[in-house]
Amino acid sequence: MERYEAIGMIETFGLVFVLEAADAMCKAADVELIGYENVASGYISVIVQGDVGACRTAVDAGVKAVENMGAEVYSSVVIPRPHQDLGKIVKRYSLTNLLPEE
Repeated sequence: MERYEAIGMIETFGLVFVLEAADAMCKAADVELIGYENVASGYISVIVQGDVGACRTAVDAGVKAVENMGAEVYSSVVIPRPHQDLGKIVKRYSLTNLLPEE
């Protein structure tokens, strides 16, 4: 996996809220949606990548979007300059690995 400036993640409960978060994140900043993970019992995380400032802006926008819908964000984080070994974990949840080939 290539090394990039930052990754940003949000975890909330339910598909509707995570889609709202992902939409807000991608619209608010120049980030790429990497993937998602259905953690357990409806908890879903969404992951984006980009430069540090863009990831911070995206995560802030995603958190605000979920909260504006009356839902709770369980966790959010921006990791600047992630260690390349994190790619082993992130790759597992990438959209290319989660979606069936057409």
